[in-house]
Amino acid sequence: MATLNADNMKMRAQLKGELTEVKVLMSHPMETGRKKDDFDRLIPAHFVQLVTATLNGKTVLEAQWGTGISKNPYLTFRLKGAKVGDIIQVTWLDNLGETATQNIAVTQA
Repeated sequence: MATLNADNMKMRAQLKGELTEVKVLMSHPMETGRKKDDFDRLIPAHFVQLVTATLNGKTVLEAQWGTGISKNPYLTFRLKGAKVGDIIQVTWLDNLGETATQNIAVTQA
């Protein structure tokens, strides 16, 4: 399993009233396996299969994705119970075994 650096994700987590809004931009080709290159050869499938988010180590989101998600996916979700300074971690795993993880502290909006 290859672990990619944190440059593969950009994140923001802001506390807005009772809710924390988390925004994540992931750098990933998200190839379906159905597209062809300039030489009429199929481009192999390469896509994120699992996205997991934790708040201070406790899972708050788990999403199973497939080939219908666009290149460089953008994910937004909201959660209750976070405080300024709490740590949110987002990890993705793709069909080739590559993974990336990013941590961010919750800030006040």
